[in-house]
Amino acid sequence: MIQDIAPHKYHNEYRPVQPEEDSFLLYFEGNKALADWDSTALSFPRFRDFPEVKQELSEQVIYLFSIDAQNFYLVRELQLPKRGAYRLDSVRGFRTAAPQWLSFAGITAHQLWHWYDSHVFCGHCGCPMVHSDKERMLQCPDCGQTEYPKISPAVIIGVIHDGKLLMSKYAGRGDVTYYALIAGFTEIGETLEETVKREVYEEVGLRVKNLKYYKSQPWSFSETVLMGFFAELDGEDTITLDTDELATAGWFTREEAPAQPLNISLTSEMIWKFKNGEV
Repeated sequence: MIQDIAPHKYHNEYRPVQPEEDSFLLYFEGNKALADWDSTALSFPRFRDFPEVKQELSEQVIYLFSIDAQNFYLVRELQLPKRGAYRLDSVRGFRTAAPQWLSFAGITAHQLWHWYDSHVFCGHCGCPMVHSDKERMLQCPDCGQTEYPKISPAVIIGVIHDGKLLMSKYAGRGDVTYYALIAGFTEIGETLEETVKREVYEEVGLRVKNLKYYKSQPWSFSETVLMGFFAELDGEDTITLDTDELATAGWFTREEAPAQPLNISLTSEMIWKFKNGEV
């Protein structure tokens, strides 16, 4: 999966050291990231590529994380971001760009950028937020409101019945043509197990039982931590489709189940587990 970057090691503890000339500089505009997208290997600019950016921490230069001994920083403003081989392009490119460890760094940095960009002002009183110098936290100096990075819990559900897997396609997403598993966000006051049962029933009108937790994944494309479950059908297998959520859904044998060749997501890995007869 995209976070599996061994032998590289991701360090997410907040330790705001000053950037150096060879530190990575991450810059975003909306859903676009500044990178060298056209070379054989993905790369991000370094501070030496933008000498006009001061190599010191500030409201505009923020320490993000490190991978191995290499530090990554968010730069919130660049006057002329396009430079040399570096240009802005969609963060969806991180799904396929290599090396994977830099794609993981890029989409994780974008999630943090979106959090910073969405919390410039206090949501309670409107005052400008100030970054803590001890942890990754924003605080209002006036009313004391605190904000931490947003992580939304969601479930991925592989429903199995008579040697077949339930698969579906999302509705209203013309650019998403592949099949996936049933998925959904956990609501307030709800356990993960309750989310699994509710989402399956809401989207395809089926009941499930014998839930088995598989594994989790950070998925920064939707600011989510995904938790995968396999479950058995409980009752009739007739699908009642929620057409607001899904375009289609059906039961697939191990041979029929469509799977993506790139195994960067929890969904894809769970489908391959089924196809390979491991569940």
